[in-house]
Amino acid sequence: MTVVNNFSYQQNERPAEPVRIGIGLPAAIPGATGELVQAWARRAEAAGFDSLAVIDRVAYQSFEPLAALAAAAAVTERPLLATTVLIGPLRSTALLARQVASLQLLSGNRLVLGLGTGARADDYEAAGVPAAGRGSRLDRQLEELPELVELGHLGPAAPMPPTLVGGLSVGALARMARHADGYVHGGGPPAVFARMAAQARSAWADAGRPGTPQVWGQAYFALGDAAGAGRDYLRDYYAFTGPFAERIGDGLVRGRRQLQELAGAYSEAGCDHLCLLPAVASLDQVERLADAREEVTVG
Repeated sequence: MTVVNNFSYQQNERPAEPVRIGIGLPAAIPGATGELVQAWARRAEAAGFDSLAVIDRVAYQSFEPLAALAAAAAVTERPLLATTVLIGPLRSTALLARQVASLQLLSGNRLVLGLGTGARADDYEAAGVPAAGRGSRLDRQLEELPELVELGHLGPAAPMPPTLVGGLSVGALARMARHADGYVHGGGPPAVFARMAAQARSAWADAGRPGTPQVWGQAYFALGDAAGAGRDYLRDYYAFTGPFAERIGDGLVRGRRQLQELAGAYSEAGCDHLCLLPAVASLDQVERLADAREEVTVG
């Protein structure tokens, strides 16, 4: 087994242990405060979650994701800090390298860098960056980042974090196989995850990479009486998808049994790490999810 910064993958076989479970920070939910983000991170670490995750959006009332992870790093010591994903082409490669190196050192090398191209035109418009050619720009970033981060020409030198690539296209999978340590799926039914995970492993093998890629999944949750508010948030956040936003809302994890079924199905499909992203910014959701996760772990 290869281990890099507490991030491991099997060189010759899939892991036999249950899927590791992380929790997202509420940094992308309107109304969340800095105090809440840090309190959430503390409680998540105390509850034993394996990672703290963030997603990326510019044209939305949300915290900048790397800044949110830095705030979480300041009050935690153990969980991985993951971007699932960060929209790389919105940032210059030099700036991204400085941010990555800084967060690596500030967190004690806990960063897992998930990168993607993003699907929202308004994010690119708000950032003043052309959306055209974003795939090729991400390819160049993935090629250049390791040297920039590790040599420290533009800031502090740090170990390059394990890198994941997200996306559903053939190009995204090829990008992952050429440049990254694994694949992160954007969420959905287990059957869809299983299909994309299999395609990721095929792309990895076609690229001549040894072993298998690390494969991460994610889903949204709002437990108990927060489910209605959670669905409203997802419909708003994914409104750019049109009617499909309703289906995303319907996929919200709302209870223990649903979490058990989802985690079990993802694990059977070879998911190494499942990040559960909050759809409501209520601190009690951390304990609710921790209680539900214990049943998954014991089961």
